[in-house]
Formats: sequence, C-alpha cells, structure tokens
Amino acid sequence: MNGNASFAHRRAGVVTVAAVEAPEVITSVWIDEQLAPTYQRWGMRPGLLAELAGIEERRWWPDGVTFDQAAAMAGRKAIDESGIDPSEIGMLISTSVCKHHLEPSVACAVHHQLGLSTACINFDLGNACLGFMNAIHLACTAIDAGFIKYALIVDGEGSRQTQLATIARLQLDSASFTDVFDEFASLTLGSGAAAMVLGNLDDHPEAHRVVGGMARAGTEHHTLCIGDLEKMTTDTKRLLEAGLDLAQHAREAASFGFEWPGAVDRFIIHQVSSVHTKLICERLGIDPALVPLTYPKFGNVGPAAIPITLAGVQHELLAGQRIVCLGIGSGLNTSLTEITW
Repeated sequence: MNGNASFAHRRAGVVTVAAVEAPEVITSVWIDEQLAPTYQRWGMRPGLLAELAGIEERRWWPDGVTFDQAAAMAGRKAIDESGIDPSEIGMLISTSVCKHHLEPSVACAVHHQLGLSTACINFDLGNACLGFMNAIHLACTAIDAGFIKYALIVDGEGSRQTQLATIARLQLDSASFTDVFDEFASLTLGSGAAAMVLGNLDDHPEAHRVVGGMARAGTEHHTLCIGDLEKMTTDTKRLLEAGLDLAQHAREAASFGFEWPGAVDRFIIHQVSSVHTKLICERLGIDPALVPLTYPKFGNVGPAAIPITLAGVQHELLAGQRIVCLGIGSGLNTSLTEITW
C-alpha cells in the first residue's frame, strides 16, 4: 500500500536551536589542487564542486576533536540559551551519522559531557540525513504524552577523515574515471554541529510550536548511497532522480494543510547542492527566495544541515510565521516537519 505517514503534535515546541561551526575552512579549490593529476589524466576540468554543486567550501574540526565532543558543544550552547535547568532534561537523542565506534552510543558520551541527570533517557537515532527530523517527532511525541518535560537533540558531523581518505584514494594511479564520479559526493560533505531543546508550550508559551508533519519511504533505492567513515559511493544521478520523485509523491499525497506556494514563510531544506536545491524547488513549487542557503559555505552536513540552517536564520523569523523543514535521506526516505514560529 502506498501513502504517507502523517503526524500532528499538540503541546510541544522548540525552545532553542543552536549551531556550532567547525573552525577549519577547506575550500573546493584546495580539493581541486589535490586531485589535479587525476583530473588531468582523465581529461576532467577542475571546478566541478564549485560550479556544479555550488559548494565553495566546507569545514573540518581540528584533528582530535571527536564527533561526540562536537555534538556536546552544540548541546551545551542550546541548553545555555534556553535558560532551563539541565537536570530537567528527560530525553537526549543523538542523531549523528558519524561515529567513531559501533558502541556505546554517541548519546552516552554526550550525556556524560553535559552532566545530565541519571534519569535522562539517552540513545542514538540513525536515519541518514533525516535523523534530526525524526528525533524532533519522537521528542515531541514524548512531550505530548507528558512522559518528559524537556528533550535535547544533538548532532555532530565531521568530514575530515572521509575526505582525506577519498582524496588519497583518488590520487592513486589506479583511480578510474568512474571512481571519481562514484566518490564525488564524499567531497561535498562538511563538518558542523547543531542542537535543539524542545519543551512543553504550557511552560514555554514563547516556544515555537511543532505542528506536525509527514514522511514517506522509498526503500527500494537503499543501495544508491552507501558509506562509512572511510568511503562513500553514490549513484548521484539515480539518487537525485529517485529522491525528487519521492518528495513529489509525498507532496501530492499530503493529507493536511500543506498549502503552498503562498502560505509558507520559509522552507528549511536539507542542504546538498545547488542542483538539488534548484530541482526540488521546481518539483514542489517552492519559491527559491524562501529557501535560505548554507551549502555554499558548509557543504552537506548530513542531519545537522537543517538545524544549522534554521539556527542561522532564526533571528530573521517573526512570531506566527510558518516554517517548513524538508529533507530527503539516503535509504530513501523523505520527511517534512512544520513549525509555527
């Protein structure tokens, strides 16, 4: 049976959303320089990252900074800005794709670094680039049910290890023309961290209400992008086409209140590239002027991309404005979450 999963929330809202930039700037020009012999060998011109993907630079964490440390930095910032007592946080969800090991969870390390209560449930939630959005829904459900008072969602991503390994592999004389394109998406990745505190609207009437959203699966495409910290291979063309189709099907099957254009004040779209952003706006009838862009500076920061983008424009938003967060994650899945600011 085909269709969307739809969900609505009653009394949960965003208290704060915060982002932390990784400090080391890695330009696409620098990556082109590292791969110049490979490009020359196969008759490829440099500049594809900037010209085709629209990514001028991305960030790296300093060598030695772990993903959980990055996530904890963002978590601490979100808690400080919220003004709440950390002991009242009843749920911590880490959505980081990047992990140094399979166990324990990233959430354990973040929980310890932030000194959260022993009563705070903590766990990882993974769903490629949609993990943060899924965590918002899960946390709001727990708040709606009265199970917890506050939830903290964190995400810390880093592309240093993956990109250094990719560059080294593509510098080999054995690297083929196909290898360059199969691993091109790895070079678009970026580093950064984000966090969000969610709470009950009764306690925080100033919070930004999470209205609800929808999701749709297209898991027949789960082999189009497969990666770990050392290597990510992507069928870029088929992934883009399948993702756009999935988002369009979800839009067409939307069952409640998603009237646009004209009714949404900002679209916070998962940041992948200029091509992806242009085409998803065309497919879904979104005015590009309503889509703030972070990929030129940060690249694709995975599940941290949506909260990083939202944090970057939050001071421009006005009370009552309608914000729609939209993402497509390899697997494939798509998800939409609406927030009333």
